[in-house]
Amino acid sequence: MSADGQGRNHWFDDEAGPVVRPYAMTRGRTTSAAQHRLDLIAVVVTEPHADDPEADVTLSPEHVDIVGLCRDTPQSVAELAAELDLPVGVVRVLVGDLVDIELVHVNRPVPPAELPDENILRDVINGLRAL
Repeated sequence: MSADGQGRNHWFDDEAGPVVRPYAMTRGRTTSAAQHRLDLIAVVVTEPHADDPEADVTLSPEHVDIVGLCRDTPQSVAELAAELDLPVGVVRVLVGDLVDIELVHVNRPVPPAELPDENILRDVINGLRAL
């Protein structure tokens, strides 16, 4: 007799639906060529020429979903992971794939070291007030 008492061995209930492991979505990959640019707050924007990603048979449903989500409103990597209910690492690989085939581009936030110094901004404001 099996775990459910009916001769079958279920490791999930019927409402769980199909289970797809994250590494299956990325074909076992954990990085992509664009991985280094994709932190959590990097913003993904669909390219204007990405009209019909569903027609590309090489794209997974998750790739198509990312293009669709970013078409109307640019989304951060963290927002995409939450919306798609996928691990961030998987979303980074999928977005990297889309960057490689030029369906999306990524706008990176300005690193804090490259932001202007607060004292310089105050001096500029004071100089403008003096005019």
